[in-house]
Amino acid sequence: MAGLVALAALGLSACGFTPLYATPGVTPALSHIEVVVPHGRTAYLLSQSLDDAFAKDRDAPPAYRLNIRIAEHTFPRGLTVNNVAERYEGQLRVTYDLIDLSTGKTIKSDVVPVEVTYASTTQPYAGIAAQEDSEQRAADEAAQRMRIDLAVFFANRAKP
Repeated sequence: MAGLVALAALGLSACGFTPLYATPGVTPALSHIEVVVPHGRTAYLLSQSLDDAFAKDRDAPPAYRLNIRIAEHTFPRGLTVNNVAERYEGQLRVTYDLIDLSTGKTIKSDVVPVEVTYASTTQPYAGIAAQEDSEQRAADEAAQRMRIDLAVFFANRAKP
């Protein structure tokens, strides 16, 4: 098994494959992003997920600022004959601007759409828990998509 792994690693290195996070400047750039979000539960969850995804270096001053705007909507789906929803679809739309603090210029802007669903229930506390869980899942998904987008941006920027 070890020989197979070594052979695969040799093959990948010969073809010029470079892991995204091996590119100089990607990981340090991500860890020096200050995240600015509006007030609200989902915004707070997104902020926490982004700090984790970026492996934020709290001891170093930020080099970049990520300004975030959020739009959330919830839609009932699967209506019964009594017009009661069997599930809900939550849509989260995150718009962000990455600003280089040394120049004050916006260097990247994008929109990240996320959709999650959760089941309806007749028990009120279970419904609240399901909705809160869907907000956490949406924030985590948006954070991962933004991490990938920004890692690709910094990797392309680091290329000569």
